[in-house]
Amino acid sequence: MSPLPPPAAQRPSLPARLFKSVAAIEPYEARAVVLSMLYFFCLFGSYSVVKPVRDAMGTVYGMKHLQELFTATFLASLVFAPLYSGLASRLRLSTFLPWVYGFIAVSVLGFFALFRGIGDPQQLHWVAAAFYVWVSTFNMLIISVFWSFMADIFSRTQAKRLFGFVAAGGTVGGIVGPLIATLAGKSVGNNGLMCISAAGFIMTALLVRLLAAEKARLAAAGAEAQHTTLDRKLAGGLFDGFLLLARSPYLLLLALFLLLMTWISTIVYFQLGDLITKAFASPDERRRAYAAIELAVNSLAVVLQLFGTGRLIRRFGVGTGLLVNPVIMVIAFLAVLFSPVLLVLGGIQIVRRVAEYAVAKPTREMLFTVVDQQSKYKAKNVIDTVVYRFGDLSSSWVSHAVLPFGVAGLAIFGVIVAVIWFPVAVLLGRRYEHLRSGELIGAASRPVDGAGA
Repeated sequence: MSPLPPPAAQRPSLPARLFKSVAAIEPYEARAVVLSMLYFFCLFGSYSVVKPVRDAMGTVYGMKHLQELFTATFLASLVFAPLYSGLASRLRLSTFLPWVYGFIAVSVLGFFALFRGIGDPQQLHWVAAAFYVWVSTFNMLIISVFWSFMADIFSRTQAKRLFGFVAAGGTVGGIVGPLIATLAGKSVGNNGLMCISAAGFIMTALLVRLLAAEKARLAAAGAEAQHTTLDRKLAGGLFDGFLLLARSPYLLLLALFLLLMTWISTIVYFQLGDLITKAFASPDERRRAYAAIELAVNSLAVVLQLFGTGRLIRRFGVGTGLLVNPVIMVIAFLAVLFSPVLLVLGGIQIVRRVAEYAVAKPTREMLFTVVDQQSKYKAKNVIDTVVYRFGDLSSSWVSHAVLPFGVAGLAIFGVIVAVIWFPVAVLLGRRYEHLRSGELIGAASRPVDGAGA
């Protein structure tokens, strides 16, 4: 493999100069950033195509039983997290990472074959439930693998500049995917959408291989990047992710931060669902209300990701990025408490999710740039799947219990959660800065076998 020329010796092209002027992307980073954006675009677009099929299968199983599907999804996450860790310990990362997406493509095609062959309504009932649980399980896994890979390519200083720009690829995929599902869904049906999604995941696997080669070129050139290798197996066994999480105060803070963020999201989801149900009588009107919010969120988020996130984090730091959403939500829930109307809550949902997608999410992923390679892939997977799904499950039950007290009752509960979230964000930001400065390197998350990244 021919090494990449040193950054100073490269002659930047016009697109590279444009990238640098708009988003502070250095010429030697441009190829990796573009491949990363395409990777996230195909990944999230493929999931967004199959997501409406998943939701439709949830209605086949029965909306009154969605709590059962949430529970099954959490249990499935508990099973797949150690399987993922075990495979990462037995296969080279350069082989394992593309096959994560290849396996997802094969599984979607497997369900396609099952749905085509089913004639018995009772069988359809159970296959629909299995499909809902599987898609709800792998959607967090595939995104977790993506950000693990990003944290294994770009250094902590690069992440501040580039992660917002990279995240925009996923946001655009989140716009294009539903458009494909809407425009093509009538002609190809749910089964056709599953085939389109599978093809997208195969394309994602190919992009992972290209990006792995780009990572190797960056490392060979001595360019600013994570100088780890994918030509290795991660040591350890099935439960390393859980062990690494339990042993690291830093990773435990990360898990708590995500858990509280998940609780906040679910509280707002229940509040919004209650107000939309009361405001609109027909399912079509409710769908249009949700769609309007989604369009506003994705449109605003992609602009901020492309032109604002990197500048914001470089100017104010990662700690400030972590605090944005807790501060917004304390103010937001107080506003809902005094004015629990759809217009207020809809606006809050837009602001919250734009801040989450454009600031909180990229910032949270930057936190993994200072841990070892085992923690990037194994502990992060546990946090992003098991902890996230536990947050979904627990907060849905609590929100369901509080909802009879009205939207104002949920707002009071939300204020309490957001107030707890604030000091967790502060502590996490400080811990990151200590790791970044090298004061605690090796103490935060040591690999099980003692090997470094």
